[in-house]
Amino acid sequence: MARYTASSCRVCRREGTKLFLKGQRCYTEKCGFDKRSYAPGQHGKGQRTKLSNYGLQLREKQKVKKTYGILERQFRKYFQTASRSKGITGSKLLELLERRLDNVIFRACFASSRPGARQIVMHGHVLVNDRKVDIPSYSVKTGDIVVIKPKEKTVKRIKDSVEKLKDRGYPTWIEVDKEGLKAKITRVPERSDMAADIKEQLIVELYSK
Repeated sequence: MARYTASSCRVCRREGTKLFLKGQRCYTEKCGFDKRSYAPGQHGKGQRTKLSNYGLQLREKQKVKKTYGILERQFRKYFQTASRSKGITGSKLLELLERRLDNVIFRACFASSRPGARQIVMHGHVLVNDRKVDIPSYSVKTGDIVVIKPKEKTVKRIKDSVEKLKDRGYPTWIEVDKEGLKAKITRVPERSDMAADIKEQLIVELYSK
């Protein structure tokens, strides 16, 4: 399975914003973006050039792709599905991304980052409606119950993560049982549940050319 393996901090610096790809480290003084908030590369310290409309659209797409940890082919499939769905294409795109199983694990605070959540899923530690699911892109739906398998070593590590992230809060579309390491999907995520700094209309304009 293809995935991005280069420096996570470099990605944040290229996009000019924190994407919180390294979990707890992103909240400390060790954060690479806080240390060097300019773009990577030889001319990174120089003044950022003003982007064209296409440049803004491309950077927004790249930011969302890196945030959710997916590559171009899969992201394009998500867009095609969103464009065929009823409703606003940009909002439907974000809804599909939010409903990914690895994102649900991250939103429920069972992992401090989406890459960490992806690893938990791929290693077979997650049950959805009492069935093992090891596909990070699995799309949850209303009423689904997501549970961490009761394996002692895994449970201890995830409970430590939950304790560290207790102040982060949970989205209103997920009902979380911290003690039982269980999350119930109470409804489909809405645009107001997602990051306000994402300009999804730019992505729609890019793919509509």
